[in-house]
Amino acid sequence: MNRIGIIGGSGLDNPDILDHPRDSTVNTAWGSPSAALKSGQIAGVDVVLLARHGRAHTLPPSQVNYRANIQALKDAGCTHILATTAVGSLREEIGRGDLVIIDQFIDFTKQRAMSFHQSFAPHQPMHTPMAEPFDAALRAILIDACAQRGFAFHRAGTVVTIEGPRFSTRAESRMFRAWGADIINMSVATEAALANEAGIPYAAVAMSTDYDCWKTDEEPVTWDAILAVFNENAKKVTTLLVDAIPLVARLAA
Repeated sequence: MNRIGIIGGSGLDNPDILDHPRDSTVNTAWGSPSAALKSGQIAGVDVVLLARHGRAHTLPPSQVNYRANIQALKDAGCTHILATTAVGSLREEIGRGDLVIIDQFIDFTKQRAMSFHQSFAPHQPMHTPMAEPFDAALRAILIDACAQRGFAFHRAGTVVTIEGPRFSTRAESRMFRAWGADIINMSVATEAALANEAGIPYAAVAMSTDYDCWKTDEEPVTWDAILAVFNENAKKVTTLLVDAIPLVARLAA
């Protein structure tokens, strides 16, 4: 059975968007995923929802078992994955509440398992191409859905993923801007890399909640400030997912 996977990030750990939801506790070769899988339907399409940080947001970013999460969705029959994430903006023009359909990542993590390949078969190295880590067809669906709804959004953006759970220093934030990063978070590069290795088309919609700490005319980012903005705008993200799922299902048909 073909299904669409959704990975819910900060503020959308357990959204109430599925018809006929049911939970299933699963295990994988890489251990347990972050939470039980919630299966159900959106507009008649079979969907599996996974809370990246656990449904009560108990898992810090670097303690998330990303390999188990991607494997669990693959084992559940998910042919495509849509992810949501809260991000900090590194650009003046990406305002609070804006959505960004990410097209590139910079991985600045340091201690994560970033690959399913722990060894190679003799003379058979496995090196996954990563030039375009976010699926173009999924991105096009998300872009069109944003435009149809009239949301404030950006058609592309480079995310830098840091280890966390701490926020950046001001020097780091300025460095990421100099590197060409547009937004910053603590999860997406890891997921995108693993989804590509697993052969699952992956796309992510980011919501800008703050300006990290590079913008000296504003207070540096805090968790409370992130949640306040996300809670005010979460409906946009869930609406976008509901709009996109039937179109994604056509890709999987």
